[in-house]
Amino acid sequence: MSELAIVAIGSNLGDPRATVLRAMDGLQELSDKPLLRSSLHETAPVDCPPGSPNFVNAVVGFEPRADETPESLLKKVQALEKEFGRQPKKVLNESRPLDLDLIAFGNRTSNTPDLVLPHPRAHLRRFVLEPLSEIAPELVLPRQTKSISQLLDGVS
Repeated sequence: MSELAIVAIGSNLGDPRATVLRAMDGLQELSDKPLLRSSLHETAPVDCPPGSPNFVNAVVGFEPRADETPESLLKKVQALEKEFGRQPKKVLNESRPLDLDLIAFGNRTSNTPDLVLPHPRAHLRRFVLEPLSEIAPELVLPRQTKSISQLLDGVS
């Protein structure tokens, strides 16, 4: 596998389990090879408004097409969110039908207003690390020194 794109998936509105599974199918359209798919994890909201429902989270990994860039993939991921009814944020970490975060794109790094790679908080979030450890436990994210499984051991 040349480069692995990692996308974290979350949903806590509507039918979150069905939404996450349908989002995985939509992400499959972005690769010519089968996705690496984690299982689904129900998690308590983190840093969300009071009363937010639980999330269903998962992670997928896939080999992007040869002409794909992190920026072009981000645009496709954001378009997929909109297809599922995602609206512009009104409140930080509000409930949403679908949240897709580009966690990593191979070993590439980016720090622009539109895209920070790797995701700046992925290494701190159990709801990302736990499903990611199912598909890529030995992966070391750019700017990190520990593998996903080692990072997971260190989060509460």
